[in-house]
Amino acid sequence: MATENFAGNIIVSLASLPDFLRKPILTKRMNEFFALPEPEKQEIIRNALEAGPAVDFGRFEKLFRTWLEVLAGLPQDRRAELVGAYAAEISRSPERLVAFNMDAIYGIFLTLSPEQQESVASSVRDAVSALGARDQRTIRMIVPDAAQRSVGIA
Repeated sequence: MATENFAGNIIVSLASLPDFLRKPILTKRMNEFFALPEPEKQEIIRNALEAGPAVDFGRFEKLFRTWLEVLAGLPQDRRAELVGAYAAEISRSPERLVAFNMDAIYGIFLTLSPEQQESVASSVRDAVSALGARDQRTIRMIVPDAAQRSVGIA
């Protein structure tokens, strides 16, 4: 069976949608994630991390901001699961995150409301804290210092 990057295709498609369609579709997709078996969740995250840098940054910026807004609105347990899964994958394959413009991603995070920022930051803190010391160092090597201080993982 040929492996297709369905998550990557979805990312490219979502990034191309107008704002009024992007958020409800992304919300639905993110909520579907939690019902998937663990191997599928990991594959989706790997594919998303692989596809993200290939998307035009203007479109990626809109998509990532929407993703953060939806993430911030999720219940804490779901946010923790999703952010934890991304942190675990990034610690296994840090080169996937290196391909992103981390300073620009941090800039997108800063466009969120203070409440949304704290919601996302608390999940990031918990996810990074749950990693082993070696994996925490790996994450810290990739994330800009200002972002580390802002989310509380410095």
